[in-house]
Amino acid sequence: MTAAKMPMNNGESTEYHEAQYFRQVWWVMLIILGAAVLMWWGFIQQIIVGEPWGTDPAPDWIMWLLWLFAGIGLPLLFGVMGLIVEVHNDRLQIRYVPLTQQMIMWDEIGRVTVHTYKPIRQFGGWGIRGSGKHRAFSVKGNRGVELSLKDGRHILIGSQNPEDLALAIESKL
Repeated sequence: MTAAKMPMNNGESTEYHEAQYFRQVWWVMLIILGAAVLMWWGFIQQIIVGEPWGTDPAPDWIMWLLWLFAGIGLPLLFGVMGLIVEVHNDRLQIRYVPLTQQMIMWDEIGRVTVHTYKPIRQFGGWGIRGSGKHRAFSVKGNRGVELSLKDGRHILIGSQNPEDLALAIESKL
């Protein structure tokens, strides 16, 4: 989604805005929902019904923790997690909600390239990937914008509109 001069809550304007969420990645949702259903089943069986769950049941307090984490926390995390990329007048802002955010000032960027990549082969999948001088922020797909920073780092930003994102960034350099 692109928006020209979209006002922000703090009075700041945004030249470009793109938000992507994990809702289209069916296999991730299947795993998360499968774990959640399993934890709900175990919780109901052991805590509500009062029958130990499994052949070597965990103590009730561990069942509570597992239920809170995998039954409630994980689905909530994946429900809100997403990549938000914004081009502002003074910076590029990459937010991987609710985990991290990175701001890159325009004078830090050396080169901008629209890039087709192999998420699994190059980065081990989608998400916040890579280490050291090569990082990737992606949610889905295999296209994005690679930033070559002047300090030698490379940052790949997954995008559903990489040409628009690259143009918005290049207009600030």
